[in-house]
Amino acid sequence: MPIPQFATRVCVLLLALSAAPGCSNLPFKRPATVTPVSLVPPPGVATPAAMLPQVSSSPSLPSYADLDGRQLQTTLARSRDETQLLQDEITVLREQLASTSNQLAVVRSPTAAGATPMSGQPGQPIAPLQPGGPAASFVAGMPPLSASGPASLKQGLAQLAVPGVESRFDGNVVRIELQADRLFDRGSASLLPGGAALLTQVAGEIDRVFPKHFVGIEGHVDTEPLEQASWGSPHQLTSARAATVFDFFTTRTSLRQGQLFLVGHGANHPVVSNATAAGRNRNRRMELVIYQERSGDGADKVPQ
Repeated sequence: MPIPQFATRVCVLLLALSAAPGCSNLPFKRPATVTPVSLVPPPGVATPAAMLPQVSSSPSLPSYADLDGRQLQTTLARSRDETQLLQDEITVLREQLASTSNQLAVVRSPTAAGATPMSGQPGQPIAPLQPGGPAASFVAGMPPLSASGPASLKQGLAQLAVPGVESRFDGNVVRIELQADRLFDRGSASLLPGGAALLTQVAGEIDRVFPKHFVGIEGHVDTEPLEQASWGSPHQLTSARAATVFDFFTTRTSLRQGQLFLVGHGANHPVVSNATAAGRNRNRRMELVIYQERSGDGADKVPQ
């Protein structure tokens, strides 16, 4: 074969190989230039939302994730105690408000305790009593009620004047509530000097407003363990305290044995929950219960 013809065939073969697809490893082929892709938008184009910094949609909230189980239980228990304390205080305030409202309604009534209606325009409200005024002096100097029954007990409740002592109408009786801590030392049935003065004042009011009415002396305690081992049960302590009040009334005041009787309830009848210190303090109490029956009405039977 002549040399020029051979050279021509070789050139044609090389050109065909260089043009064939899929042959990327040819020594004579220049590698394609790869243009890098930029994620940054060109000027004037808004940044996509996916590239914006993430902003929290809600403000930071307190977290208890860093507290262990014991700390969390302590926190929850303290919260329950505070909630119960507030509920007890609300209960006490509601009872005081109800008692005050009943007393005010009786005092404002123009026909209460036989009083004559006040002159004035029809439907005109009666002004509340002013301390030290003539109306207040009239109410304080009213004679004891002669009739007996729930209505007379309500009227008598409005006449009781013992500062710092809670009194309320309960069904068909009047309850005068005395805090036991004002009368006795903790776990003791011995009367304190301040307790003697308080009992003297209360007995005078009972004899003035409710003469000869039966009076129940009821002792109550909370659910805390007794501080003195000499008491076999809470009933023994409350019965002993009721006996102390009975002895004081019959020897140092005008109240008579025939109109008094004793009850030791122990911790059976709390007025509020014992879960808080305020509740336990409220439940440690002596209650003087005024009944509508009188000891001199012909049937000297103690009310049941």
